[in-house]
Amino acid sequence: MNAVLSPKPVAPSAGTAVAALRAEELGKAYGPIIVQSDITLDIQAGEVHAIIGENGAGKSTLMKLLSGHVAPSAGHLFMEEAPVEFRNAVEAENAGIVLVHQEILLAPDLTVAENLFLGREVGPGPMVDDRTMNRRTAELLTRVGSTARSRDRVGDLPLAQRQLVQIARALLDERKVVIFDEPTAVLANDEVAALLDIVRSLRDHGVAVLYISHRLDEVQALADRITVLRDGRMIGTWPAAGLSQREMAELMVGRELSVLYPHKRPAAAGAPVLSVTDLTVDHGAEKASFSVSPGEVLGIGGMIGAGRTELIEGLMGLRPSEVGSVVLNGKEIANRSVRTLMDAGLVYLTEDRKGKGLLLEEKLGPNLTLQALDAVNPGAFLDRRRELSRLRKAVMDYDIRVRSLRLEVSKLSGGNQQKLLLAKVMMAAPSVVIIDEPTRGIDIGNKSQIYDFIDAMVRAGKACIVISSEMPELVGLADRVLVMRAGRIVAELRGNDINEENIVYAATTGGREDVGEDEHDRSDSNNRAC
Repeated sequence: MNAVLSPKPVAPSAGTAVAALRAEELGKAYGPIIVQSDITLDIQAGEVHAIIGENGAGKSTLMKLLSGHVAPSAGHLFMEEAPVEFRNAVEAENAGIVLVHQEILLAPDLTVAENLFLGREVGPGPMVDDRTMNRRTAELLTRVGSTARSRDRVGDLPLAQRQLVQIARALLDERKVVIFDEPTAVLANDEVAALLDIVRSLRDHGVAVLYISHRLDEVQALADRITVLRDGRMIGTWPAAGLSQREMAELMVGRELSVLYPHKRPAAAGAPVLSVTDLTVDHGAEKASFSVSPGEVLGIGGMIGAGRTELIEGLMGLRPSEVGSVVLNGKEIANRSVRTLMDAGLVYLTEDRKGKGLLLEEKLGPNLTLQALDAVNPGAFLDRRRELSRLRKAVMDYDIRVRSLRLEVSKLSGGNQQKLLLAKVMMAAPSVVIIDEPTRGIDIGNKSQIYDFIDAMVRAGKACIVISSEMPELVGLADRVLVMRAGRIVAELRGNDINEENIVYAATTGGREDVGEDEHDRSDSNNRAC
């Protein structure tokens, strides 16, 4: 079946039961700009209904319309066939609808228990029953697979644990409809498995679940029905059993996808452009040594908590660390800092683009040029004309899709924010680019573009280090893969040895089995898998 050319499906509701939540011709406009229109769908009790689409397709807008965070400009909502209007998210929650946001919306200075019960404190009269709240919090944290503790300060938790706390907060009360917006984007494999079990449990207990994810394997594993959005419009709804992952991807982007990853490049033959010896990072890595050459993609894999991000943050001077030597472009770097390393030719694209990579409330231009002000402003004053010229070029070169060059970055989709962040670090004209989680939380169309940008970068003679939790991404992109476990580099994989089985084995045991001929043959097909 060619999903792109298939007729628009007419998928009946699951069974004959009254829909837990139904949208009829729902739409949203901001002034003259229509961002969503004519959305008609229903979510049944005891069903997982997945919503998929590219970044900017309107998924998050739809979720906010359904959960009371945004008021619709057109159309109607019904719960169990009774018309409803929500003035805010609190009214929607009181009616039984809760949204687990893609962004972390927690109070960082409060404890986990205080966040879970914020506005819903337990206690006699004006007193707060901390013991009861801590106990119930611990139960919920266990349910969602979190290792956090009730009294932990949320701001001290890793990003993945904060997301699990947010999910636990959503499950504190009984719900009729639970909406998950990219819930696994920052979770490790075992945490993802625990969350998927929670979703299945909600479905089995008669809850209607709306599930948004760019991870099509999750959608295929969970969904009963799938609705596809494109450019703010609904393309159709399909029974999940009738769609392969490739067909889902083609429906999302509106074209056939033959190859997701670029073809492998010839092996890099030059001397290393970056060599790191005996790097030890506090609470991160221990005695790590590695190098990367021009024209090479070096992948770093391992489970969450293995020390991958900590290793690079230590290298960049963002964490306390000690090192034997760092040699970049033939020169030893004595005093490491982000500025010193950037001036020497090394840049780092953080995994947390919203919290650490971009200024969300600033416009595109200042975000793009912030790290390269000298190149844009040779004089004593900001040259806005030159900044605008650089921005126009970046928008063209990196296909950053925007309605206006004067938009705030917060108005961009996740994929376009990531492309802006990549354009920003490339303004420094680096020779080595480190990218942490290059495609986290972005759709398959933008993923393909990011992979092409990385491929073009290394074919032009730059070196790239990619840290990724997605093993197919490492297999598809990397010329070599270093696998970390408990802060140590435990394996180096090359060529046909780069496959998911070897990465998992090394990441979980600290070793690597011998790779036989049959495994060599299989790994080549893994490199091309979409």
